[in-house]
Amino acid sequence: MARLPRFALPGYPQHVIQRGNDRRRILLDEDDARHLWELLTVAAARHECAVHAYVLMPDHYHLLLTPSGEDGVGRMMQYVGREHARYFNRRYERAGTLWEGRYRATLLDPQQWLLACCRAIEDNPVRASLVDDPAAYRWSSHAANAGGGDDGLITPHPAYLRLGRSRRARQAAYAAQWAEPLAEAQLARIHDATNKAWVLGDETFCQAIEDRINRRAKPRPRGGDRRSAAYRLATGRAE
Repeated sequence: MARLPRFALPGYPQHVIQRGNDRRRILLDEDDARHLWELLTVAAARHECAVHAYVLMPDHYHLLLTPSGEDGVGRMMQYVGREHARYFNRRYERAGTLWEGRYRATLLDPQQWLLACCRAIEDNPVRASLVDDPAAYRWSSHAANAGGGDDGLITPHPAYLRLGRSRRARQAAYAAQWAEPLAEAQLARIHDATNKAWVLGDETFCQAIEDRINRRAKPRPRGGDRRSAAYRLATGRAE
């Protein structure tokens, strides 16, 4: 199957995942994580991408970011991928590719999905059993979004700013979302859309995106399973 073209719509947030080749580690210690964070901070500013949430995991990383230009995300990811691979290979005296290949990304409706996507990203260390609480993981945006920490990589999105009038109120409202776990159905939607490069949003939002770009925003609806009893019954083809 041919790869779908990248999303190139300035002003719309995207969830981005980049994995290590064969799921191998891209971070072996704190110095590696700091180096990747610094690269992301430089690249986000240079290519005008506002990062709203992130997590740096041992074998992959997630970003939720909004580009100001059409090629901002691609240029940012290319720069970070090249420079971190160069650093990693030099430090560990290795050769060859560090990354799985193309980064995966989905464009999303910020009104419906931005805060849920932030939670999915910042909960990665908990789901991976690295920590019991996202606040205990150093290399994520959770401290900035929920705990009041300063993070030079983070730019709040308007959907986050609407959580409260003051910084403290926004952080409290954001942290309160962790009282209940993110629904598995929401998590599955986020993962599926990102891995398959489909827009994350309802029918109206997807149609609006399709009207602006030269590609489908969602998969075509599939027909019923022609071998299933339910399909044969529904179509009058029961044997």
